[in-house]
Amino acid sequence: MSKWCPSLARYLIDSGGKRLRPMLTVASAALFGGGSGSAINFAAAVEFMHNATLLHDDVVDDSDMRRGRPAARMIWGNQASVLVGDFLLGQAFMMMVETRDIDALGVLAAAAAAMAEGEVLQLAKTGDLSTTAEDYAAVIRAKTATLFESACEVGAMAGGADSSGRRALKTYGLELGNAFQLVDDVLDYRGAADTIGKNRGDDLREGKMTLPVILALAGASKADKEIITAALGDAEASAATVERVVEILERHDTLARTLDQARAHANAAVAALGVLPVSALRDLLADVVRFSVSRAY
Repeated sequence: MSKWCPSLARYLIDSGGKRLRPMLTVASAALFGGGSGSAINFAAAVEFMHNATLLHDDVVDDSDMRRGRPAARMIWGNQASVLVGDFLLGQAFMMMVETRDIDALGVLAAAAAAMAEGEVLQLAKTGDLSTTAEDYAAVIRAKTATLFESACEVGAMAGGADSSGRRALKTYGLELGNAFQLVDDVLDYRGAADTIGKNRGDDLREGKMTLPVILALAGASKADKEIITAALGDAEASAATVERVVEILERHDTLARTLDQARAHANAAVAALGVLPVSALRDLLADVVRFSVSRAY
């Protein structure tokens, strides 16, 4: 095995992150307390899949920072980052195969395909001023919410959940993932670099059509639209330019309206847990939702 694979992968994994997705897999399995004992394999596979997408995303987006450190591509280059991302995906599927659970393998394989489709759709919509809120919802569902959904579903399967419990955790994960990405897209404009682990306004510089921008373009004046469109996709946009765009977003309440949608998804995630018996683990999963939304405040 090339030394590049473990060293580059370890750099990203050791750089931090919430480890939220694998935690959800393990918690979802423990919630039901039975099953095959394969939750750890699935949790590791989910985290490897997530880190693979981060390596690939940073190449696609030309990102300089990840989790408050130089992105792996800035140290090892784009080619190594893409190939090590592929290596992590391969490792993830090896861990899934070890469980011999073909149904769960199917869930995570479908998630991997959907995530790639979501990234391609987002790339196609980059800088596209005709992008709608519905287009955006499709992007974040595929590229982010799908992995949350699958992480929770395979955890429930590993824990021996019945069909009702599996559906509940699947819905919970999907809604949590939607809320999580909506909050992330607000933080790109409101968060500090040392908090969000990347440069403020990176989504703007990369031309990403996130909901705050889509809503602003739909209701802003001609002058405000010109400011936004001039900055959108400008990799050299200054901090002052980003601040001008943020002022427009705040004036049109598009960050607050995006957070309203995040809260609606969060409420749906908590409601999905309602069919399950009251327990400390169920409360923990509800707290995860509240934490995910509270990051924007």
